[in-house]
Amino acid sequence: MTPTTDWMRLTNPDETLSPSLLIFPDRVAENLRRMIALAGGVERLRPHVKTHKLPQIVALKLAHGIRKFKTSTIAESEMCAVAGAPDVMLAYQPVGPNVRRIIELVRKFPGTRFSCIADNLATVSALSSAAVAAGVTLDVWIDLNVGMNRTGIVPGPEAFAVYRAIAQAPGLRPAGLHVYDGHLIAQDKDQRRRDSVAATAPAFRLRDELLAAGLPVPAIVGGGTPTLAIHAQNAGVELGAGTTVLWDVSDAEKSPHYDFLHAAVLFMRVISHPAPNHICIDLGHKSVASERPHPRVKLFGIDDAEFVNHSEEHLVVKTARAAEFPVGTPVYGIPFHICPTVALQSEVYAVRDGRVFGTWPVVARARRLTV
Repeated sequence: MTPTTDWMRLTNPDETLSPSLLIFPDRVAENLRRMIALAGGVERLRPHVKTHKLPQIVALKLAHGIRKFKTSTIAESEMCAVAGAPDVMLAYQPVGPNVRRIIELVRKFPGTRFSCIADNLATVSALSSAAVAAGVTLDVWIDLNVGMNRTGIVPGPEAFAVYRAIAQAPGLRPAGLHVYDGHLIAQDKDQRRRDSVAATAPAFRLRDELLAAGLPVPAIVGGGTPTLAIHAQNAGVELGAGTTVLWDVSDAEKSPHYDFLHAAVLFMRVISHPAPNHICIDLGHKSVASERPHPRVKLFGIDDAEFVNHSEEHLVVKTARAAEFPVGTPVYGIPFHICPTVALQSEVYAVRDGRVFGTWPVVARARRLTV
């Protein structure tokens, strides 16, 4: 370990299972302070909880004054409500049974303002019918496609019609515009800014057209981690970044101009020396996000690591320094993609001053809590 990574080394590794994920709450708190400073105020933030799925980190956010949250699942939304979050946006269009479930959340947790997104008239109609039947009002954002081509409707006349339908539907209340430009990751930050301005301009024009027609547009939720600093300059835009709380290698590489701290570390052990200059580490597909090519984890202390084989329970690495890592040696690393890595853990270890002080169940990795 080099001096710059000594902070992640455990003083009680023999008490810690591997593979596991270590969370450093003091570093999380520092990242929250940096997010607030970058946003220009805590009221601008609507951080995404899909990154961590932990009520303890929701509590940290609340302690720092954050009141608005963004989620991807009903379970994440319920977790936030149980933790005391007053405003929870489900940034995922409810279909099928999830229409009933989002309405049930509104009924079960009256102290939390729930909202969701929609991008078509059929969904608006289904949400309206369910809300009326339950006797509740649901806030709904229109989900706009500004180039990612994953979900949403392209800003224009059809989007105007969908938003107007939200405003007129019984049981629904228009919340505003959801504008996600997560596909904009140009390394040059000035180019990224130009790309974001061009991509989101139609959304802002739609906002102006809706207002001119007398329709309320209470808010805009804009961007994610890569365009956080860009949308922070847009007055009235709530900022939806999530990875900034724990940070990972991928976003650090895509956005080197950010100064967030790594706050989640994979803890592993060498379990075999299967061949000369080879070590096997107990980090399989089941413990680290594996949707991208290697490297899927940045290993510290093995700078010449060549990833040879990765399977469900094993990661085989070739290194000229293999003899320096006897069987049982702890190994530390940062995942390239933290969000799905957290989702693979049933629990994480909380660390302070180099020592594990507790385990936190990853509550919202579940598909369903009670609703």
